[in-house]
Amino acid sequence: MNNAFPKHVRIVEVGARDGLQNEATVSTADKVALINALAGAGIKDIEAGAFVSPKWVPQMADSNAVINALDLSTVNLSALTPNLRGAEAAQQAGIKEFAIFTAASEAFCQKNINCSIDESIDRFKEVMAFAKTHNIRVRGYVSCVLGCPYQGEVDINEVLKVAQRLLQLGCYEISLGDTIGVGTAQKVDQLLELLLQHIDKSKLAVHFHDTYGQALTNIYSALNRGIATVDSAVAGLGGCPYAKGASGNVATEDVVYLLQGLGIEHGIDLERLAKAGWAICSALNKQPVSKVSLALKNTINN
Repeated sequence: MNNAFPKHVRIVEVGARDGLQNEATVSTADKVALINALAGAGIKDIEAGAFVSPKWVPQMADSNAVINALDLSTVNLSALTPNLRGAEAAQQAGIKEFAIFTAASEAFCQKNINCSIDESIDRFKEVMAFAKTHNIRVRGYVSCVLGCPYQGEVDINEVLKVAQRLLQLGCYEISLGDTIGVGTAQKVDQLLELLLQHIDKSKLAVHFHDTYGQALTNIYSALNRGIATVDSAVAGLGGCPYAKGASGNVATEDVVYLLQGLGIEHGIDLERLAKAGWAICSALNKQPVSKVSLALKNTINN
């Protein structure tokens, strides 16, 4: 095994939130079944919902009900909390990890959350203060680290600046999002070469979308830099709203298969994971996007 590779990779499963918020609405019971099945497959970190306005994200309107229906003492459940109101609701539901998000692109920030990058970070100060008071850790997402649907190229120095500001604010980890999936292995390497001069690798995660089919090679590039946390979504849930018909999040099954091939520990039962994906895809009346999932389905069902 390459000495640069981490010995163990932590998977942060985002299918139940980032995935399902870009899919047709499914029942609360289906979401609860999905999260329980993911936990049963060995996943320890699951983004379970989002405490946001149901007007803007109707797919997440039942996040409180979903989380209240779960009893998973061995799993770290997190939720998206873009403001104090969301943070308070998440804390009351028993969430022990918040997620906040901004972007490395001014154009994306303005279009997506109607404010500048500076304003978005200012808004998080009261969320961070609330989290600190209640001993809740906070994860920061930075969108558009490898390209933006509105401004195109994104300066990697901007990514560094935003990541550092979120760390200074108190985030324990920064998840680097290739929101539109335009990144390539070389660009990932260039970005991480810069970031790792200023930020310890233990504080960085990657969140790559597979719009152009490059997510796995981009993850390989990140692993080669020692990054040991990868965000992914079972069955490749979630589309890319900026590229109609394109796939969204990299599939957890595909990431696990990659890790197995590299001899990197991950603690996940691939077959049980695939079955969790088949069940939610059945509820959505769609096929998994994951190539590994589809291959396993043919093998197991024949």
